[in-house]
Amino acid sequence: MSALRAVVTGASSGMGAETVRRLRALDWDVVAVARREEELTALAEETGCDWIVADMTSDESVAAMAEQVLAGGPVNSLVANAGAAFGNDTVENAGLDDWAGMFDLNVLGVVRCVKALLPALEESGRGDIVIMSSTAGHIVYEGGGGYVASKHGAHSVAATLRLELAGRPVRVIEIAPGMVATEEFSRKRLGSQEAADKVYEGVEKPLTADDCADAVVWTLTRPHHFNVDLMVIRPIAQAAQHKVARNQGL
Repeated sequence: MSALRAVVTGASSGMGAETVRRLRALDWDVVAVARREEELTALAEETGCDWIVADMTSDESVAAMAEQVLAGGPVNSLVANAGAAFGNDTVENAGLDDWAGMFDLNVLGVVRCVKALLPALEESGRGDIVIMSSTAGHIVYEGGGGYVASKHGAHSVAATLRLELAGRPVRVIEIAPGMVATEEFSRKRLGSQEAADKVYEGVEKPLTADDCADAVVWTLTRPHHFNVDLMVIRPIAQAAQHKVARNQGL
């Protein structure tokens, strides 16, 4: 039996890069996709993955990515991990460009990839679509309106797609992480390392990118009749978006 083959978007760092590492460790063929070529080439040298530079907010770029992927052979899994958060404005002070950017990447980016790769996933006879959403896609909180709205959109895409693909050999899996301390996510959202550090201040052992990758790979490696509709993962210190135990001594 030939190796299973996955496409992982947002693979230049964080959860995407760790997912590539874990799948390669299981001898999957992996195509790592992201915008940053330097990070992708380093990941390829480390893991032996293939890589493609592509922008999930561009119809043309996603179409070109898919064409290159399909030229390399069958595809079994799409891990739609690319995503971002911009700012923490209230709704009344919303930066509409930021909101539009999050929707374009976090929702339409997923849809673009699904449209481009679904025929190949179905043709494989055991296809998977993993959508990386967030606990923000299931509950709202102040200052998160734009990100929350986009992740609710990603959740809706996953749930709708699962209904539409019923009876076809493609699983639709949603992973919804809570507090994950990665190198870049909060810093990019809040604009500084100091502000990012405050998010996790006093939180004992927030999730890591590798924790999230572990969850993704676990779902992908279940027998194909076994579908994980939704997996919500959080650090034990986070009972809910608004309930986080913080140790002031940390």
